[in-house]
Amino acid sequence: MKKRSPLIYEFGPYRLDMAECRLSRLGKEVTLRPKLFDLLAVLVEHRGQMLEKDDLIHSVWSETAVEDNNLTVSINALRRALGEDNYIETVSRRGYRFAAEVKVTSGETATDMAVPSAFVDLEPPGGAIPLHSHLYLARDTDKQFYTAMARGDSIVLIKGARQVGKTSLLARGLQKAREEGVAVVLTDFQHLTATAFETVEKFLLTLAELIADQLELPTLPHHTWNDFISPSSNFERYMRREVLTRVPSSLVWGLDEADRLFNFDFASEIFGLFRSWHNLRALDPSGPWHRLTLALAYATEAHLFITDLNQSPFNVGTRLALEDFTPDQVAEMNRRYGGPLRNEVQTRRFYELVGGHPYLTQRGLYEIVTRGIDLAAVEEQADQDEGVFGDHLRRMWVSLERDASLCEGLHLVLRGQPGITLTHFYRLRSAGVLSGVSPQDARPRCELYARFLKRRLT
Repeated sequence: MKKRSPLIYEFGPYRLDMAECRLSRLGKEVTLRPKLFDLLAVLVEHRGQMLEKDDLIHSVWSETAVEDNNLTVSINALRRALGEDNYIETVSRRGYRFAAEVKVTSGETATDMAVPSAFVDLEPPGGAIPLHSHLYLARDTDKQFYTAMARGDSIVLIKGARQVGKTSLLARGLQKAREEGVAVVLTDFQHLTATAFETVEKFLLTLAELIADQLELPTLPHHTWNDFISPSSNFERYMRREVLTRVPSSLVWGLDEADRLFNFDFASEIFGLFRSWHNLRALDPSGPWHRLTLALAYATEAHLFITDLNQSPFNVGTRLALEDFTPDQVAEMNRRYGGPLRNEVQTRRFYELVGGHPYLTQRGLYEIVTRGIDLAAVEEQADQDEGVFGDHLRRMWVSLERDASLCEGLHLVLRGQPGITLTHFYRLRSAGVLSGVSPQDARPRCELYARFLKRRLT
């Protein structure tokens, strides 16, 4: 049986005791079916985060085939059990978020391990790390990013595999720019709805409207859009006339999850536009383009999608690569979690298991601390569906199994055989599944992935 966390969560008049599987309101028990309790537990543990529908289904109904409608019915039942307060928010077409403020306390079962004094303040890993969190570990790339932003570089590229920390770094760079009096806008491509990507005109008009909203500009894009010129020309004119002219300072535009754009036919047109603004710094020195910095965070190998290098912003500007944690950085993360790994031998074993993967490092340490388990227990169940990394591994597998050719390439790597194509290698490396500099050097990103994928594919 999966061991319950010893934590107790309190929100509003409610108290959620994880170890006892008990929800109470003002001391009176609220009866929930087991799956409703599990659903509430997942939402509360990831409070403040948007959880995809598929992730919730895999977390709660991992051994059962369940459709979206079952999740919807369960969410509605949970809302009724909690009363009329808006504890659970719906993120349209994507998932749900537990929105209430939550107080965390430790249960009586967590007594036999080194617990940090800030134990009750540990935020669950996943998504961007809060700006002032002591769990954010700065790397050499941070200083390089801040320096490029301070210089006002035209384009700053943050590249790295999935869950390596790109969004957290981007958030800190944008915050430093704000503190320096620079205007900042942020576009997260993952937050855009499918309709925004239907045509290049809809996409650019959406971007312009979002920029206008964040900067509170008086002239809205749809009031100036001209049907006689192209969408790209409309967008560039709006940026020149209404954005850069009206903003008194320099402007940093952060674009997160830029990879999503690669899936659309007009991607080259958009990225070509960004490249042209870089060129305009030299071609139009009296223009406003020297006051604009684009900061793009992405994982995918851009050259797989943009064949004309003269139309690519990914080979100009400042290029930064975020890598996995080093052994010393994993040791530092262990210290920040209160030292649950008790010596250098344990730290090395843990590093070899997760390979310095930033998310896995934090997830593993968080689970050791909050569940009151030791490293041996983590190692024993690490690659199991119900282990401490189970949710993460299942999400990775769901994504991989959709592409049989990708799985075959991965199978070759796991067997130590040559033959994986260059495209499949780059796709798997961008997805954070493989490491290496070439197909000949391809290997699983960490021991945990190797164990899990061998069990799935062989």
